[in-house]
Amino acid sequence: MDQKLTESLQEWLATPHEQRDYEKGNLYLLRLCGNKIQYRNLSVNPAKHAEYIIRQIQKYFNFRVQAFTHEQVKQMEAKVEKIVEKHLSLKDSNQVAEFKKGKRADHDSLPEDIQSLYVENLGITQRMRDVHTRLRLLSTEESPCPDSERYPFLQELIALDKKLHDNWERYDHYSPEATAKTVVQQPSDSGAPSDAASNEDVQDRKRNLMLTNLAKGRYKKNPSPELKTKILEYYELIKEPPAKLTTELKQLGVLE
Repeated sequence: MDQKLTESLQEWLATPHEQRDYEKGNLYLLRLCGNKIQYRNLSVNPAKHAEYIIRQIQKYFNFRVQAFTHEQVKQMEAKVEKIVEKHLSLKDSNQVAEFKKGKRADHDSLPEDIQSLYVENLGITQRMRDVHTRLRLLSTEESPCPDSERYPFLQELIALDKKLHDNWERYDHYSPEATAKTVVQQPSDSGAPSDAASNEDVQDRKRNLMLTNLAKGRYKKNPSPELKTKILEYYELIKEPPAKLTTELKQLGVLE
């Protein structure tokens, strides 16, 4: 699937009605369905058939986003299965006892910031169990878009697992001697994020934009308080939301 085309469709749909280029929309529709006769008929006066073009592009866009999101969710679910097996398979009665096995013998003599990592991880583990419980409940509930509903919880579980791992690494390997020998170096790029971190941020932004637009399309057809809440949840996860998207959500009454 051409991801660039999907992004172009998303940008076109996010453009306010009065600013949309319907000739371009007709070309998009030709690329999507390959119907040359329809293209010629609509090209006489694309603006006259604006609602039809919008409706058809939205339909194709929703399908493409759902396919993209579904593949992402499948990959994330595979990761979460491993996380659950590793961290959340203990019985509740044994959870704290097992967790305490990871406590260092010299814990009380460690700096407060290192001690706090151990305490924080206990809270993270509990939060992971709560999120996993919510995921299991979602699997028993009927949802018009299960992938979109599960995605934020899968994303949170994966992020919590990374934080848990990073904390244990710092806690387990802390050494006063090693710390004393460490020379703090200032990065030559003035603290600029690594390419890997930047790419991850870009991918997260794209996914959250797609999820927002998918929910927005459903809201246009059938507005509901639940969908409005879901749109706001996705929208808040977008770093620097596009002005066009913000304007459209205000026009829909989703944003104040």
